[in-house]
Amino acid sequence: MSSKSATAPLSLLDELQTTLAHGTVARRVETLRRVTDLFIDGVVDYSDEQVGLFDDVFQCLIVHIETSAKTLLANRLAPIDTAPPLTIRALAFDDVIEVAGPVLSQSVRLDDKTLIENARSKSQAHLMAISTRKILSGAVTDVLVQRGNDEVVQSTVNNPGAEFTERGFTRLVNRAEGDDNLTTCIGLRPTIPRHLYLKLLAKASDTVRQRLEAANPQLAAQVPTAVKEATRRARSAPSAVTKNTEIAHALVKSLYQDGRLDEFQLASFAEAGKFDEANASVAALANVPVTIAENMMIETRAEGVMILAKVANLSWSTVRAIINMRDELSGGESTDIAACKDTYERLRPSTAQQVLRFHRMQQNAPATAAAKT
Repeated sequence: MSSKSATAPLSLLDELQTTLAHGTVARRVETLRRVTDLFIDGVVDYSDEQVGLFDDVFQCLIVHIETSAKTLLANRLAPIDTAPPLTIRALAFDDVIEVAGPVLSQSVRLDDKTLIENARSKSQAHLMAISTRKILSGAVTDVLVQRGNDEVVQSTVNNPGAEFTERGFTRLVNRAEGDDNLTTCIGLRPTIPRHLYLKLLAKASDTVRQRLEAANPQLAAQVPTAVKEATRRARSAPSAVTKNTEIAHALVKSLYQDGRLDEFQLASFAEAGKFDEANASVAALANVPVTIAENMMIETRAEGVMILAKVANLSWSTVRAIINMRDELSGGESTDIAACKDTYERLRPSTAQQVLRFHRMQQNAPATAAAKT
């Protein structure tokens, strides 16, 4: 870097002082333009200290200037990875979206903490700008899904660079009811947890049913069977099982084969909110296929959980941990724990086994019927 470019920011300080003390808005804007040109021309060579100096200059100049000048500055600085961080932050929190939008949607200077703070306090337009960033962490999308309107949520789900936590996916599934486009977009996300995918599928089935009935009134009586068969196939499709689910199932299988899978381990999975691991553990301890356990675990009511638990001879404390996990992940109304405890204590193992056999028959019936056709 030449000595001229190294000292240029310092040489502007005298002009800056004059501009701030006596300059008009027009002169302030012109000085801002010159400083911006200087920064962009030498950005690859500036040290952190020099970037910090520019940061001070920019923050002094953007006070009391017109929106159009700040908008131009935001558009010029947003794509620059080493843009002055405090200036970027000030622009991101500007109430005018034309100013905030470019940096919220592009600037890598904004970390997750700043993006979350912005998303929790600013307008829906600000959230929309954040939703279009190339990369969005699960921590950021959690806030977008929670606070965002329908347009923000749709934009976030459509963003291929967005990640979602299990809590975020749960909110999306609950929110998608009645929204065909959102349901489709969520279902196409490759990382959606399997139990939430099945829950989404169950909600989507009603929509599919209504569409089929509307298009083919004369076939209305056949629609429920068609939808049920489509649901069964989707549940068994490899694409419905995410990589994370496969890893969880493999872990539990290894623990079971090594004799290290017990009730304590199952309770630990449940308390940690690990649905796939908990589900596979229940299936192994109850000696049922994972898919049967899964279907019973995601039922709206907790009876399925208690049936599996009674067959596996689990204590009430472990059952309660599983029910609490379901409530936490579903985001719905809390289960009546006292009523469940009473039911579980009265439930006979023989009754549980009988109900479980019924579930097995239901699971196998579609496959048997399909084989005969």
